[in-house]
Amino acid sequence: MGAFALGGDSLALEAAAAVRSASQAIDRLRSHGAGGRGLSAGALDVLTRLSTATDDGLSIGELARAASVSSRNVTGLVDTLERDGLAQRVQDQQDRRSVRARITPAGRDWLEAFRQPTQRAMSAIFQGFTEDELAQFRHLCLRLVENQHRIEQYLNTARPDQPAS
Repeated sequence: MGAFALGGDSLALEAAAAVRSASQAIDRLRSHGAGGRGLSAGALDVLTRLSTATDDGLSIGELARAASVSSRNVTGLVDTLERDGLAQRVQDQQDRRSVRARITPAGRDWLEAFRQPTQRAMSAIFQGFTEDELAQFRHLCLRLVENQHRIEQYLNTARPDQPAS
């Protein structure tokens, strides 16, 4: 705590820069695997979320909230996935006016083919880390995400006239 108090803003900025650099390094590896298959990182994230959903799929709004992006952005990503046969739109069984997205068998096959080399790449990038260090790193990153969500909620509450994205 003392080092943080002395270096306060500077240390926080350096930590943020390090997290950003690490994130970019991981995204480059991930994109390399997905890029050769024609999917953006955003489309890959949507496909991954759909792979863990029930057979009913997820609404565009649910996907947008989970990714902290606009519904318009997700609609474009689902369009891409649907065009490639990796996802499909289906009518919501609870609300016939709504549409949901779900992964197709081809989408599941695509993800499996993507995961194998990606798991090897992630093992390589985290080489030398102990299991405890990886668990701590995961925990710290999730704390950053929680803080960011809390800040967004505060900002949305403090400025109610601003539309949510």
